[in-house]
Amino acid sequence: MEKMLTAAIAGLGNRGLDTYAAEMAKYPGEVKIVAVADLKPEKVDKARKLFGIRQENCFGSAEEMLEQDKLADFMIIATPDRLHIPQAMSALQKGYDLLLEKPISSDAGACKQIAVLAEKLDRKVVVCHVLRYTPFYKTLKQMIEQGKIGEVVSIMAIENVGYYHHAHSFVRGNWRNSRESSPMILQKCCHDTDILTWLAGGTAKTTSSFGSTYLFKSEKAPQNQVKRCLDGCPVKEQCVFDAEKIYITNDRTGVAKGNTGWPNTVLTLTPTVESVYQALKEGPYGRCVYYCDNDVVDHQIVNINMENGATISLTMSGLTGEFARYLKIMGTAGELIGDMATNLISYWPFGSERQVINVAELADNFEGHGGGDAGLIREFLDYMQGKEVSAAITSLEVSTDSHYIALAAEESRLAEGKAVSIDSYR
Repeated sequence: MEKMLTAAIAGLGNRGLDTYAAEMAKYPGEVKIVAVADLKPEKVDKARKLFGIRQENCFGSAEEMLEQDKLADFMIIATPDRLHIPQAMSALQKGYDLLLEKPISSDAGACKQIAVLAEKLDRKVVVCHVLRYTPFYKTLKQMIEQGKIGEVVSIMAIENVGYYHHAHSFVRGNWRNSRESSPMILQKCCHDTDILTWLAGGTAKTTSSFGSTYLFKSEKAPQNQVKRCLDGCPVKEQCVFDAEKIYITNDRTGVAKGNTGWPNTVLTLTPTVESVYQALKEGPYGRCVYYCDNDVVDHQIVNINMENGATISLTMSGLTGEFARYLKIMGTAGELIGDMATNLISYWPFGSERQVINVAELADNFEGHGGGDAGLIREFLDYMQGKEVSAAITSLEVSTDSHYIALAAEESRLAEGKAVSIDSYR
């Protein structure tokens, strides 16, 4: 019988409790959560009750947890971006293997530093680049490796952040300010720089980028706008970013329509109409989107030149109705067009009829980042148990390159599109 793995979770925010812990709970015979840490006592208490954790293994911060002797086989670090490196370094030195939320760090030197330490201590570190574990992207990669479109020459991709998601996370929320978290292109799109170069099957050489904050700033505010949505806003009826619409009355995202999950779990531990209203009155998510302390871009384009001459173009926009990714992959013998929202892939080999592949017929779990959350946890547990894992596993060594590309892209954006060598970060 295999040894039961034990897990400690640092950070019970957007993903630590609702995603990673929930996925691991599906494998009660393989892994047990034995310790938790978070700054919010109510979240720690919820996790304690859900997973039967002893009170002495519940902590008010990751730092407090890390002061103890090693409590588990591995630690999940899902804390705010700027805390990842100091906490991960300490956890490695304590003897933990890691499941590390992205981004690893907004500093290239820190990415190198943790990679060196992990190798020195022979620790396993997997970064949460969940897209590689989705049935959608795995199918695309398999078709490319089978030579369905010949050699990949060019990829065109769009990251549709979604207007309400952008307003929630990148204007009002935790990732609104790059000084407190990370640049938008790193925080949101290191997923994309990872998955697109993985699909292309090569090494990135140079990048260039343009982008800015176009809409979410005070000079774009309608006349007589108030600073909080519930304070009698004169343009409330016309404003799609109105907090009451996004969190309470909107058919797609509101508690009043039955949504007690994300994004409302960010506002309050147990969402109800009353608790969400209270959060909007008192907290950051009730602010007018034109009067927040955000500085991250709401649109950006990134061009990547690969060592073998292939090219990649990525458009990220927070001003979309869709909340999904799609892409076109052009090869020497055909093309692939994929829409992650529908899980449909259009395959057109040159000189033949176009075919449509429904990825939903190839897999049965598309919850949580298109099935990526479940795939990540399953692969990570196999990795921890010493089982054979796929070549797609997002080890620290693999994942750092996506960060270098994103950081080079941000340097280029700030330099008005000047081409930047990725090697200067590696």
